Formats: sequence, C-alpha cells, structure tokens
Amino acid sequence: MKKIIWIVVFGIAFGLVEAVIVIYLRMNYYPEGFTFPLKLIPERVLLIEVIREAATVVMLTSFGILVGKTGITRFGAFLMTFGVWDIFYYVWLKIFINWPASLMDWDILYLIPVPWIAPVLAPILVSTGLITCGGWIIFQEDRGAPIKTKSVDWAVESIAGALIVASFIVNYDSSVPDVYPWWLFFIGLVGGVGYFIWRATHRRESDS
Repeated sequence: MKKIIWIVVFGIAFGLVEAVIVIYLRMNYYPEGFTFPLKLIPERVLLIEVIREAATVVMLTSFGILVGKTGITRFGAFLMTFGVWDIFYYVWLKIFINWPASLMDWDILYLIPVPWIAPVLAPILVSTGLITCGGWIIFQEDRGAPIKTKSVDWAVESIAGALIVASFIVNYDSSVPDVYPWWLFFIGLVGGVGYFIWRATHRRESDS
C-alpha cells in the first residue's frame, strides 16, 4: 500500500510540472486561450518539445523500474504512474487556467511521431484503465501472488493499445478536428481492459 501511495504522490507532482510547462507555452503562443487551428511554432521550440516529451516517458519508465521488484510489477508501476500523471496534468490545468472547459475539448496529447489529437475525455479514460490495471498488478505482487504472463497476453494488449493510438493520430493533419473515431477508441479500450480483467479473474486456470 505504501508503494501505491508514493506512486500517486509522484504522479500528482509530475503532473503539476507538466501542467506548468504547458501553461507557459500557452501564455506565449495562445494568450487568448488554447484553441484550434494550431499556431505555427518555431522548429527549434518544436524540437525541444519533442525531446521533452521523450524525456518524460524516460522518467516515468525509470520510476517504474525503481519501484517494481520484477519485470511485470515494474510495468505495473509504470502504468499506474503514467495514469496518475496524465489525469492530474488536466486537474492542474483546470485549477490554474480553468481549462478544459469541457471533457470534450480537443487537445494535443503527444507529438511523437506525429501529433496525437483527441477530446480530453479519451486520455482520461485510458489513464483510468492504466491506474486500475497497474494498481492491481502491484497489489498482487505485494500480497505474494506474482503474476505470470504469456505471449498472447502481450500481443492482445499491444493490439488494443495500437487501436487507441490509431484513434489519436487519425486527425493529426486536420487543422480543425471535428470528428473523433470513438468507435475505434472504445474497441481498443474495452478490448484491452476487458482482456486484462478476464485474465486477472481466470489466471490460475489459464496459467496451469
């Protein structure tokens, strides 16, 4: 339980750092408020942002490795940390600049390798799933019930994740996105979380 508490604390603090950086960027390039179409940002600034985003993933991964004792629990810690960080990123934005006005407001989620664009609700739903699944993995390890995984597990979850990412990048070249492929998103999200729950509840039979 103590491990989960520190993961949450780290995620909340890291979300604050991320939000502050984005607030500074929006003050410079969107003083009237963030909206689409996106404004042109100098290539040097864009490159710095890509590097910063890559470093963010490295930091989240490193924290997960330090927290977990085994490969699967390190992965679980990464999932949970990522989820808490992402949700509280939006919480801090709401507190500081009252954005988003709605969970259906569009946002730029990521820039690598192309812009990921989606309503705010989408990454929040994904992060909720990551927190739930990651937290369960850590809880099982702490109670002395290590989790075994199979190649098919990673294959299914990878496909589910790819579908979610596909829903994020389908509008990457739209100046003003207006239609989000929720059907594709929910196939990936429900498929990934649903399979995880099925494996979690039937893992003894499946691993025997």
